[in-house]
Amino acid sequence: MSRLTTLEMDELTPEQKQVADAIVSGPRGGLRGPFNAWLRSPGLADPAQRLGAYCRFDNVLPRDLSEMAIILTGRHWKAQYEFYAHARMAREAGLAEEIVEAIRIGTPPPLTRDEERAVYDFVTEYLRDHRVSDANYQRVIDLWGERGAVDLVGVVGYYGLVSMTLNVFEVPLPEGVEPPLP
Repeated sequence: MSRLTTLEMDELTPEQKQVADAIVSGPRGGLRGPFNAWLRSPGLADPAQRLGAYCRFDNVLPRDLSEMAIILTGRHWKAQYEFYAHARMAREAGLAEEIVEAIRIGTPPPLTRDEERAVYDFVTEYLRDHRVSDANYQRVIDLWGERGAVDLVGVVGYYGLVSMTLNVFEVPLPEGVEPPLP
């Protein structure tokens, strides 16, 4: 059960309504995940949702690898909702089921492409050590340039914020969905 009641559109302040309308009319199409919590602070909600739209829809990484970075972040934070939502998106983007499942249970995934390994190593090393080695940094630079490295850091950072929000406010999974993470 969530720590917060669901805000109804007709109860929102003008500032909240403006942000909610931007979210609903954008590519997300709804107020799922962290948005119910964030709307309580429209000054945070608006820039956060705009950053999230960039991180999810417009970063330079291939969609499957961006989604892999997201589920690695959700797994790290043990964010059940985050992993649930983005594991499906990762599969839809073409990330192999075996990779999604290995990340879910916390085992090394059967990566088959250099690009997968570069993202996996960069993200897991950063989340574990709070730093990225020169070798893993250079692999990402070689693949996607400095913009790609910045975008990858942005994806991990943004979805860390999302994961923390989901966890702190105990955002529930949809009715009938079992928690995916052990």
